Amino acid sequence: MNLLKAITLSLGDDAEPVITPYKLGVIIHGLYALKEYKGERLERLSKEFATLPEFTRQLAALLDTGVLRLLPGCSARVYSLLGRQSDDPDEIVCSLDPFCYVSHLSAMVHHGITDRIPSSIFVSSPDPRAWAGFAKTRMQKDLGQDYDTYIQNKMPQLTRLKLEKIGRREVHRFSSSHLGAYNNVRGKALRVSSLGRTFLDMLRSPDLCGGMRHVVEVFEKHGAQYLALIITEIDSHGDKIDKIRAGYILEERMKLTDAKFENWVAFAQRGGSRKLDASAEYMPQWSEKWCLSLNL
Repeated sequence: MNLLKAITLSLGDDAEPVITPYKLGVIIHGLYALKEYKGERLERLSKEFATLPEFTRQLAALLDTGVLRLLPGCSARVYSLLGRQSDDPDEIVCSLDPFCYVSHLSAMVHHGITDRIPSSIFVSSPDPRAWAGFAKTRMQKDLGQDYDTYIQNKMPQLTRLKLEKIGRREVHRFSSSHLGAYNNVRGKALRVSSLGRTFLDMLRSPDLCGGMRHVVEVFEKHGAQYLALIITEIDSHGDKIDKIRAGYILEERMKLTDAKFENWVAFAQRGGSRKLDASAEYMPQWSEKWCLSLNL
């Protein structure tokens, strides 16, 4: 079997909706190292490992034969595979950034708790420095003892791609230290913030979730149904102000009850200037119990 055919078959084995230079580099590296594809010997491979010139040559051949093509409408230089549908922008983003997950208004859509249709794709991802650390760990896992050789041969590395747009949709990549609460969607390269974390994100960044007025509407419509999940997430991972805002909405506004609310109300600060909507102006209408300006 020739190398180009083995690369093509290996790309077909991969379940990702799009192909990055790093993904292709790992495939080519592995074929050079083993000199076979699923037990069938590869022809004319004398070098022990692939180097950048070999990678460049094989990529050009894949593009010339139509096996790969540049993904249209993407701000990053990545590729789609012949015959594979790559029409879900959320899934594409998760494939291009392996450490991100769909969040905020986009996650609200996935969970069916909003009727808004976002024009942007909202994802949460580690900040660039943390991302680089995760990438090095992933590469070491993917390449094992060949990691140093792969780097020395200047093969494509796992990098934080510039994601500004997928098709007609802009990508809003939110970096935060509050990461990790997501679920993998079965059968897809898609990760979505958990339902509880989505409600917490709504309180933290209402501007990314349709605005605080919409956030309150979503809480009022779905909060009772998902009360246990919301309380568990906010109690475990919410800051003091998150608990104040959630406590006001759930207990005072929605008349729901839970023992945790009495713990949360201890964080209320009398005489302070806390607001329900942090981005809006202070209003002289407030919750006496939760010491919160009701500035919707």
